[in-house]
Amino acid sequence: MWIVRLALRRPYTFAVFALLLLILGPLSIINTPTDIFPNIDIPVVSIVWQYQGLSAVDMANRIITLTERTLTTTVDNIDHVESQSLDGIGVVKVYFQPKVTLATAIAQITAVSQTQLRQLPAGTTPPLIITYTASSVPILQLGLSGQGLSEQQLNDFGLNFIRTQFATIEGAESPYPYGGKQRQVQVDLNLKALQARGLSPNDVDNAISAQNLILPSGTVKVGRFEYQLATNSAPNSIQGLNDLPIKSVNGAVVYIHDVAHVRDGFPPQTNIVRVDGQRASLMTVLKNGDVSTLDVISKIRALLPLVASQLPPQLRITPLSDQSIFVRGAISGVVREGIIAGCLTAVMILVFLGSWRSTLIIAVSIPLSILVSLIVLGALGETINIMTLGGLALAVGILVDDATVEIENINRNLEEGKEVEQAILDGAAQIAIPAFVSTLSICIVFVPMFFMGGVAKYLFVPLAEAVIFAMLASYFLSRTVVPTMAKYLLQEHDPAGEKQKHQSRNPLVHPRIIRPAVPMAGAGLLSLRGRRLIQDSPTRPDRHPDRGNRAALRSGR
Repeated sequence: MWIVRLALRRPYTFAVFALLLLILGPLSIINTPTDIFPNIDIPVVSIVWQYQGLSAVDMANRIITLTERTLTTTVDNIDHVESQSLDGIGVVKVYFQPKVTLATAIAQITAVSQTQLRQLPAGTTPPLIITYTASSVPILQLGLSGQGLSEQQLNDFGLNFIRTQFATIEGAESPYPYGGKQRQVQVDLNLKALQARGLSPNDVDNAISAQNLILPSGTVKVGRFEYQLATNSAPNSIQGLNDLPIKSVNGAVVYIHDVAHVRDGFPPQTNIVRVDGQRASLMTVLKNGDVSTLDVISKIRALLPLVASQLPPQLRITPLSDQSIFVRGAISGVVREGIIAGCLTAVMILVFLGSWRSTLIIAVSIPLSILVSLIVLGALGETINIMTLGGLALAVGILVDDATVEIENINRNLEEGKEVEQAILDGAAQIAIPAFVSTLSICIVFVPMFFMGGVAKYLFVPLAEAVIFAMLASYFLSRTVVPTMAKYLLQEHDPAGEKQKHQSRNPLVHPRIIRPAVPMAGAGLLSLRGRRLIQDSPTRPDRHPDRGNRAALRSGR
């Protein structure tokens, strides 16, 4: 009761509090990430080993098995490990416990992978370590195509130009492009020419390796100046590789172009992408971290014109898949259903209460409760998704209970002839404990969701939080803002008015007509069981004032 008394003594304080919620609510909605599902925080780290030419059996026996055994003894908080071995590549997926510190896990994996290199086959390169969660899903796919552009160029534009620009966008992660042909300097050997000169492919490899070196040459000081030296230890063009000498055979120098051909080529193509029937390249953008899908896609779309202006004009960047369309559709659908539910609830309250003032008070408490829930969800790091909005839509029909019961009880006390403030205090006190118990009973229904595990926990806990926070906010507002509005909107009832006492405020209920007693003409004689009740007529001014209220009972004979 103390909080209701405080609300009645300080009405402007709680009016400002309601206005503050109206300001903080939209700001929280703008700053809270928006996604189709809640963030599923199941951390996964992938270790990708590459060794060109190594068979899948050797990859599994000599690299992957050793990696798995080492991880289980040196890395903490592992849930389980999965691996896959292919020709020339092996992938180890390490699934961690939900509460793991991912930075520590990555550091441990990196350290053990570096120390493991000496035990692996000679020539094994350090692995590629990739971090992602179950929420790291493709949100945007771009098709790269264009007339007159080769597949090598398309892949090169996506890998070295477009992909590097996406790295500046928060939450965006772009893997290597699919399709196209990965640009690579290729050496095509002429085996017959090699045999004719008594050379082997190893001689060509040694010649290129020895004469294509990037080494610092140092500086030279001449007088007061110091100059940077440059040597011709590496060719500046592909044609320069063709002119490298291999060895001297019978007094004649054999060059690379005599036994091979160096060109700007590509390794064997393993995947193909077509856009409108033409060979193309595909770029995929992933969402990483607690960021908004809509924000990431909008920033990428805003960046694309700047990126395209730096590339050839015939290059076409076509969005093929955009998850923001589904996110906006899902969010707008839930919001639309929530608004419809709120409007129907307000109409039903108006029908049953029959008072627009009471309906206005209850209708104001519903959006305020929802805004409080959204503010708390944003403060806890949750996102706006179909689960949280579904919980709020579910709570719309329940949020009216506290305010409706209190307003109806206040009206009942007003009909008893009490003053407005006293009716508010009595009405709030009479339903304080039942309303609190009812609110807690509804909240307790959602408590078991917090004891779930796995993916279900991440999906349904935000829904439960949305309903619980809205219900608690509804009860708090029913003790503060609702009494404040009732003080200024509700009016005292006339205890002497028979119409207000006996007529229903519901316009759908047929009113009871109370007919006043009409005095009989003349002396106002009433017969009662053979006796006459003679009453002075109130319309006769000539009667003595002392006898104005007398009545004589005479025999009826």
